[in-house]
Amino acid sequence: MNPTQLPQTLGRVLSSSKMNKSHPGIGDLESSLIQIYNHHHQNFLQLRDQAEKAKKEAIRKAGRVSDLLVEAVNGGVQESFVNEKRIEAEIRVLASTIARFMKQTDQWLAASHSINTAVKEIGDFENWMKSMDFDCKSINAAIRNINQQ
Repeated sequence: MNPTQLPQTLGRVLSSSKMNKSHPGIGDLESSLIQIYNHHHQNFLQLRDQAEKAKKEAIRKAGRVSDLLVEAVNGGVQESFVNEKRIEAEIRVLASTIARFMKQTDQWLAASHSINTAVKEIGDFENWMKSMDFDCKSINAAIRNINQQ
């Protein structure tokens, strides 16, 4: 029989006290088996504890990796959010500047239209004056011709 193999029993199981009385040396076998069982049980418990510790450690590390990934993603999202708010503020400032420039441009257009109208009126007045001057000279010349005759 190989030392790692257990002997096969035939029939019924005897209590340890009956085995010790009827077969000398069986108590040594029983104590060896109990010792092997206890050793196996201790190893099993140690392996189970190690596996549980490894599992907890793996879960903790997976949580840490997850937290780092979330921080990395949120960091980009947060930076994008801050940039978006900054851009929106700049858009509002630019919109108000554009509105102010539009008002100013409208005022300049109105002023230039007024000046243009005034210049046209001056030109019209000048033409009227020239026409009046010509008419007055014509009348004056006609009166002089009548007086000389």
